[in-house]
Amino acid sequence: MEQICRDDDWIVDESSLTTVSFLGRGSFGCVSLEKDSNSRLWAKKSSPMHLKNILDKELRIMHRFRGHPRIVNASTSLNLQTKPYECYTIYMEYASQGNLNEMIYGSPRRSQPIPESLVQRAAHMILEGLVALHSHGYVHCNLKPSNILVFPSTTTGEPWDIKLAGFSSSKEPDSEYDSVCFGTAKYLPPKSFAPNELIIHPYLDIYALGCVVYEMFGAIPIPEPFDDFYEWKLRGRDISPEARDFLKLCRDIHPRSPAAAELLNHPFITRRLELPPTEEDKEISSSLLPSELLLT
Repeated sequence: MEQICRDDDWIVDESSLTTVSFLGRGSFGCVSLEKDSNSRLWAKKSSPMHLKNILDKELRIMHRFRGHPRIVNASTSLNLQTKPYECYTIYMEYASQGNLNEMIYGSPRRSQPIPESLVQRAAHMILEGLVALHSHGYVHCNLKPSNILVFPSTTTGEPWDIKLAGFSSSKEPDSEYDSVCFGTAKYLPPKSFAPNELIIHPYLDIYALGCVVYEMFGAIPIPEPFDDFYEWKLRGRDISPEARDFLKLCRDIHPRSPAAAELLNHPFITRRLELPPTEEDKEISSSLLPSELLLT
């Protein structure tokens, strides 16, 4: 599934950049939209000096999967910026259609449910990204809608494509894990909060995928009393038996939990692939994209 990607395509001439807008801030840095002299848009992530190792890890992971259609691409090197303040920066391809969180909550159609066919499409592409990561020994560890970016589709007739990003918390193969960087509570299984029970395993990403699918269906995270754990409650919506079984498999944490590659063959995923998108799907897909992000 990996595509050919030339290094020259990811060399950024910082002297030619102009800032277009501020995109957001996270735990490990802020992101701005930059335009170069060729009118190419870049998402510039800046992190404080003391977070250099984390930003460097993000860049390593994106380089490891460069050209994969479900992993965000990034510039060739980590850069030191001295003005207006000292920080380290990387440049990533710009997701002109936002992220999954904006698709879920930033649309005027939020009052209407996202059709199951579109939830299936998103789940399928997220799984493709997880298969790539897990098959090479990586665990994302912070899969959530804001770390799932939305791009114009490269497939004729399809509404959008999805790529995974936000690798600050990720676990690399054969390396020690820094639990200070660990995940987001709403998307973590109960065992993650037990003393001395933190085990970095691909099932963390599968559990988080189940939470994301619940969220796309309109479920609400309810905090458990006296605990950091959240339970997702889906009320007032009927979903297919295949969807319910898929969610059950994602959230059943045990040694025999299905791998991402197995879930790609689940009927919830394969049923959608057998049918082309309807005109209604396309219309709703377009309406879910935040209009202010539709840049060309």
